[in-house]
Amino acid sequence: MGDLLGLAFGAIRGHRLRSFLSMLGIAIGIAAVILLTSIGEGTRRYILAQFSQFGTNVIAVHPGKAKTSGMPGIFGGSTRHLTIDDAEALSRIPGVVAVVPTSFATARVEARGRGRNVGINGVTPEMESVFQLRARTGGFWPAGDPRRGASVAVLGPKLANELFGDASPLGDFVRVGSARLRVIGVMEPKGEMLGFDLDDLAYVPVATAMRIFNLSDLSEVDVAYGSAESAPWIAAEVKRVLAARHGGEEDFTVTTQEAMLEVFGNVMRTVTLAVGAIAGISLVVGAIGILTMMWITVRERTQEIGIVRAIGASAGQVAALFLAESAIVALAGGLAGLAVGFGIGAALRWAVPGLPVETPLGFVAAALGVSVGVGLLSGVLPARRAARLDPIEALRAE
Repeated sequence: MGDLLGLAFGAIRGHRLRSFLSMLGIAIGIAAVILLTSIGEGTRRYILAQFSQFGTNVIAVHPGKAKTSGMPGIFGGSTRHLTIDDAEALSRIPGVVAVVPTSFATARVEARGRGRNVGINGVTPEMESVFQLRARTGGFWPAGDPRRGASVAVLGPKLANELFGDASPLGDFVRVGSARLRVIGVMEPKGEMLGFDLDDLAYVPVATAMRIFNLSDLSEVDVAYGSAESAPWIAAEVKRVLAARHGGEEDFTVTTQEAMLEVFGNVMRTVTLAVGAIAGISLVVGAIGILTMMWITVRERTQEIGIVRAIGASAGQVAALFLAESAIVALAGGLAGLAVGFGIGAALRWAVPGLPVETPLGFVAAALGVSVGVGLLSGVLPARRAARLDPIEALRAE
């Protein structure tokens, strides 16, 4: 084996430029696959982490049954109202920890001569525990009857800073539509989730939001439960309770967060594989390069093959020599491609700190395996051709 590898390395060093160009094709392919799949995998993990930071034991209920396509309550399907009474009925299901009836709209928020249009989230104080949100200063209003909306508001940190600057907004007033609300809290920064700025919101009691926007129904009801294993049973109970309240008709859509995360994960995993397959086209180009190089090498080294056969080398040993050469060239190209892919990934992380780039170890092992496999496959035909050469005819070749 040592002699075989020594001969293979010697032959590669003897044709440095040709070997380098063949390695380059494999290196470009591996680098492209590693880089693109790393970005895809990083994006998948980023999305899952964004959703998971708000807890995974949450079931969302939207009005309207999406029977064909589109978002429930907006495109397709019939729409029925979800009410605060519905939310309270869901809170009585065994295993349910908390329920958050939500009414969402957009309005202009004004204070101290400044104003801007932001999202107004009408919720209950359970919002903090269900979605793992915390107030940086002040806090949410006390729990009580959700039908009695107090004239208070909790601001996102970005909104609070733009309206009040460095001054504390606690105890001051903001105007939302026609309502004058007292600021009782400012939230901790949460950043963006899928392009939605969570720091640029205002939270008000759900009944207050419904009164301001003249709404009679809820946008959503979020149901939090304790045990992840109970998710299927809780979802079935939510459907049963609401259907019974809505005349036996399932005119709503129930979505578990686990199912949503699984869908996102599967979609991103498919995208990652598809992108990796597209990048793998360059590996085909590299394989053709190695095949061409080895085919030319066999023609150039015909006399050498004849001498080797004449001194007793078997056809299998000759074939193994050329297969070793092609595998070494491909492996070297794969290692170079990994180095380039990791280098570009590190540069992207440095230049764009928010860009998710993650390379699973399985991808690295697969890349090296593919590069060696490509080299072996590319060397099969030239190796077989070399092994089949007649020693006497090979010695006669010029």
